[in-house]
Amino acid sequence: MAEQWWKESVVYQIYPRSFNDSNGDGIGDIPGITEKLDYLVELGVNVIWLSPVYDSPNDDNGYDIRNYTAIMDEFGSMEDFDRLLEEAHHKGLKIVMDLVVNHTSDEHPWFVESKSSKESPKRDYYIWKEGQNGQPPTNWEAAFSGSTWEYNEASDEYYLHIFSKKQPDLNWENEKVREEVYDMMSWWLDKGIDGFRMDVVNFISKDPSYPDGEVEEGKEYGDGSPYFMNGPRIHEFLHEMNQKVLSRYDIMTVGEMPGVTPEQGKRYTVEDRNELNMVFHFEHMDVDGGGPLGKWSLNDWKLTDLKKILSKWQYELEEEGWNSLYWNNHDQPRVVSRFGDDQEYRKKSAKMLGTCLHLMKGTPYIYQGEELGMTNVAFERIEDYEDLESLNMYQERVDQYGDDVKDVMKRIHHKGRDNARTPMQWSSEEHGGFTTGTPWLRVNPNYKTINAEEVLDDPNSVFHYYQKLIQLRKSNDNVVHGKFDLLLENSEDIFAYTRTYEGEVLLILCNFSNKEQEAELSEFRDKSGEIILTNREESTFNSPELFKVTLEPYEATVISVDK
Repeated sequence: MAEQWWKESVVYQIYPRSFNDSNGDGIGDIPGITEKLDYLVELGVNVIWLSPVYDSPNDDNGYDIRNYTAIMDEFGSMEDFDRLLEEAHHKGLKIVMDLVVNHTSDEHPWFVESKSSKESPKRDYYIWKEGQNGQPPTNWEAAFSGSTWEYNEASDEYYLHIFSKKQPDLNWENEKVREEVYDMMSWWLDKGIDGFRMDVVNFISKDPSYPDGEVEEGKEYGDGSPYFMNGPRIHEFLHEMNQKVLSRYDIMTVGEMPGVTPEQGKRYTVEDRNELNMVFHFEHMDVDGGGPLGKWSLNDWKLTDLKKILSKWQYELEEEGWNSLYWNNHDQPRVVSRFGDDQEYRKKSAKMLGTCLHLMKGTPYIYQGEELGMTNVAFERIEDYEDLESLNMYQERVDQYGDDVKDVMKRIHHKGRDNARTPMQWSSEEHGGFTTGTPWLRVNPNYKTINAEEVLDDPNSVFHYYQKLIQLRKSNDNVVHGKFDLLLENSEDIFAYTRTYEGEVLLILCNFSNKEQEAELSEFRDKSGEIILTNREESTFNSPELFKVTLEPYEATVISVDK
């Protein structure tokens, strides 16, 4: 595989609304990000992924774009953005922007014109269909509940919105739409940004026959995903995008692709197909979901299932394609609360989870606050939540189905997107030092003990451990290029694997339990090695006998195996 800068990088995702407020209005902004660039330099990351900062009515926290080449007033101005880009580049940081082109806002001028008349030149910029016997064109369920179709009385037709009704889907079958999108992408790349994270980009090609979806027992709507995920022309569209835009710049591209399989992921990212650099899949994020409530299910999860998913992606993309590695983002609960222990072993399990992820093959992503060991939040009242998905689920389950409020709130506490969106905890000052005003979303009450000021002063903090993880990637080619092999496949407590490159073997041992565990590794009989990274309080063995290694609760240890 060719060497590329994005393979050697570590990406830090910023959710601007919640990162740092520079003017006291309670909303994070672009100047606030510029203020904190030195913090990111100290952490050691190379790339910032910036969630949307475009002009938006903010129905879905900026993923409903009204103007692709303007900045949302709450976040600042285009001059503020240009200053951020210049300062970031000056400090050696690249900036990747969110690209949201499956849909726009219903306030985008294209849609305003599209819905004005069936004869509008931009009518075909979006997907309009006639209903059937007073019903929507299909039975598909929207991502935020309800139908994917919204009726427009003026034209007696429905428009498609896979997400909110304020997020109408663009019609990628229309060549003019594609040209408009490519021109906009080139505008940003000419400005000097370093790539795109592409929001649900595998939804842009729909099955032109628009069939009904299968209806699960107990559900009102059908599953339309087989007809809009990885659709018939998706590779054609992405290849065209690459030829007309992406290939002209030295950039990084990652496609967010719900429902993508490793085999499909390979086709999207293999170099000679000229589509994307890497994809975000969701398979490991669904390990505790499923059933009638989907992501809102509170199923027990098994480490063997998590290992099976992650190792499958490692093996499938070993020689072709490239993995993106993540536990957290703006749509997921905090990993230390989900797969670790956010109480007694918060710091230790946060370090273990970081080790498990960062030592795999692929480009690692850190979501803001992950390096602090930030946790989920459990607000008592639904009024304290802002996330559209959570609010819609609450309304549907409580008002429509009569579910117990405590049960629904428990699901939001575990899986709601606001877990990731509570403001960044900078200090023990009021509102975590995020703002001098009233924050748009309440700060997690544990900010007094979990904050950046505290971790920077503590040499044993999660932050300083993440620094070491990032440094290891920069200094050891095996971490970037080495072959992955899973060990102890059937263990429900230990995630163990090796990375091998040019004769060097790294052994990674991660205890996912709160009890001491013994790792028996028959392949390492009579072998010893040197610990190069560990979260043990004290490194009690420096050249361990690797056949049997005793791991502390939530221990992570990386060993360079003697040749």
